[in-house]
Amino acid sequence: MTDPAVVDPRTGPGAGAGAPKGLDLDRLAAYLAVHRPELAAPPLRARLIAGGKSNLTYALRVGEGATGREMVLRRPPLGHVLATAHDMAREHRIISALAPTAVPVPAALLLCPDPAVLGAPFYLMEKVDGEVFRSRSQTDALTAGQRRDLAMAMMGTLADLHAVDPAAVGLADFGRPEGFLGRQVRRWAAQLDQSRSRPLPGIDELRAALAGSVPEGANAGRIVHGDYRLDNLLATVGAAPSADGTGDTAGAVSVRAVLDWEMATLGDPLADLGLLLTYWDVLGDSDAAAGNPVADGLGPRAGFPAGRELIERYAGRADVDVGPLHWHVALGCFKLAVICEGIHYRHTLGQTLGGGFDRIGDMVAPLVEHGLRAVREQ
Repeated sequence: MTDPAVVDPRTGPGAGAGAPKGLDLDRLAAYLAVHRPELAAPPLRARLIAGGKSNLTYALRVGEGATGREMVLRRPPLGHVLATAHDMAREHRIISALAPTAVPVPAALLLCPDPAVLGAPFYLMEKVDGEVFRSRSQTDALTAGQRRDLAMAMMGTLADLHAVDPAAVGLADFGRPEGFLGRQVRRWAAQLDQSRSRPLPGIDELRAALAGSVPEGANAGRIVHGDYRLDNLLATVGAAPSADGTGDTAGAVSVRAVLDWEMATLGDPLADLGLLLTYWDVLGDSDAAAGNPVADGLGPRAGFPAGRELIERYAGRADVDVGPLHWHVALGCFKLAVICEGIHYRHTLGQTLGGGFDRIGDMVAPLVEHGLRAVREQ
């Protein structure tokens, strides 16, 4: 890890002094001094948080010593930003709305809709302690029981999300549930057309098969995360404080926060389950995905329970008719193939930050292949 960039908002030189790419510390410090002066204590430090493959996430620290404060900043990626994607205002709105619910989210601190400050809208949220389990080296360190508990906690949290009444938290107008699944196919087809830079055998056949067999979506109207998976959670595994704060509970597993809400909307919760199974059973148990950063550490290959056990846990807790999920898995494969292709395209243009992007494009073909099999099984 490189040293974080540092700037004193009163005297520091800003973006030219080694600030992380995509983050002008002078402009950020000046904006905070006007809009949230309590968050602008000098010096301001920042570093890019590795792991995200879409929006950029930075860890910030303001002030010194015990009076310092840690925060997280989210902004869209550099270049080739697709229409309707990477909406910072939607992320900020939903974590604000979910704050009083059973769904753990970071506290929202500030939204800046003005692209003139950093070149794109951004928002700030609190830093939540916990670990993002995204690599095989992390999950291999867990016991079999801890892996199972972590997977079950992931599914319990998803059930809690889908149980939230959107109207009760001010999100009645957050999406258009009617026709959600059909719009998902059309949306990701349009995203594909904007990211296509090479031949992609089978992907147009998958798109047509999905468009020609859209289910009715009897569960529509729930809050859908849109990219729910293990490495979009902050969790603690192992010794954790007991409820009364007087001791430790060995082996405790807790989901501390759900992250990356950029694709959230109102729709059919089965879309979340289908995409989760795509990550878990398709990528997590695929020879083609072994070692790839979008699948490393996930699923049965990494010693976690199989996807059917995850769905059983979810179905036992959620008031949702799960039913057959083949179509939804096929949609998950199509969606993830398009996302991977978009990231691959940005990588070829030199518009990605951090490592792990050079193999993302390799995932498109196996996703399309499995998606075609799944859509034919329904």
